[in-house]
Order: sequence, then C-alpha cells, then structure tokens
Amino acid sequence: MSQFFQIHQDNPQKRLILQAVEILRQGGVIIYPTDCAYALGCCLENKKALDRIKQIRQLDDKHNFTLVCRDLSVISTYAKVDNQVYRLLKAHTPGAYTFILNATTEVPRRLLHPKRRTIGMRVPDNQIVLDLLDVLGEPIMSTSLILPGDDLPLTDPYDMRDTLQHQVDLIIDGGFCGMEATTVINLTGDVPELMREGAGDVAHFI
Repeated sequence: MSQFFQIHQDNPQKRLILQAVEILRQGGVIIYPTDCAYALGCCLENKKALDRIKQIRQLDDKHNFTLVCRDLSVISTYAKVDNQVYRLLKAHTPGAYTFILNATTEVPRRLLHPKRRTIGMRVPDNQIVLDLLDVLGEPIMSTSLILPGDDLPLTDPYDMRDTLQHQVDLIIDGGFCGMEATTVINLTGDVPELMREGAGDVAHFI
C-alpha cells in the first residue's frame, strides 16, 4: 500500500519532502508532480525500481528515460554539452522541455537508448520536484505517468491512488499540474531537431 502525501505547490512542507526523499533512497518508486504532468520516478542507480516502472508502463528497452535535474550545474555530469548547446539549455530551463543529449559514462547503460547512447534531460519549473531534487542531491530517473492503452497522463492523484496504490511506494498530491507532455528537442546533431511538440513553445527550435 503506497503512502499519500499532500504537498503544497508553492511552499512544500519540508517534513514531507524529507520523507519523500527517504522513500526514494530506500529504493521506492514515487509518483510526483512536474510543470507539465505527473511522472513516475526513482533513484538513478536503482535497477529494481526502474524495472517496476517499466512494468507499470509496459515499456521495452528502447524507451527513452529522462533524468530530471535540479539545475544546469548537474547536466554536464551526465551529458556532453558544448557552449552552443549550453546557451540553448540556459535559455529554456527551467521549463516544459526534455532535451535529448549525448550521454557521458556517468549514466547507467540501462537508461540509455541502446543504439544511440543518448539520454533525455530536463529541469522542471515545479517547486515540489525542485525541493525533492535539492534534498536528494542527484537527478530523478523519470517517465511520464501514462498507463498502457492511454494517450494522456493521469491527472487526479486520487485516481492514481485507486489504480496504482499497490504498485508504487508514494503518491505526492501536488494539485493539478497539467496534462500535456513536454516538448522534446534533440540536441545531438548540428541543429536542434523537434521530436515531439508539447507544452514548451517550439518557436525557437523550428
């Protein structure tokens, strides 16, 4: 049975943030709000938790997972970023974008696209997840909370509890945070490539 925390969107309760991070550190799978929609997350190095997320979403090994980061200072640890790419990232973070970047050796191989060795990276504009990341001290391995057969993410934390309370360890109710996925931009080539149009404005990339 999962725990259920109601956390304030603008002023997250420190006590609940600390408890949520402890659940992550103990190998838990959590549902948490972002600036676009709710997401499933776990610690970067936890293979069992990742396998549980794959099972919930029914994902194969070709799925592109995303590292959700506190700010740009940690991105260079996990992705290869030149000056031009860094300027693009700086101009559009935090925000509703996922950027596909060439991964460094710090990223566990099981999280990489098997052929391209790329990884999704993003810095969300949501205080709850930023506080989680600040305390955790590392990115959260993440994927959108879209259940098999659905086209859109779940939006109601009470529905999430009814559906997934036996499959996750924590559900964070952070209020309504949207139901549109991020805009995905591939920055591994010479020019930015729009992979998916979502909540983020694409005008600067097309």
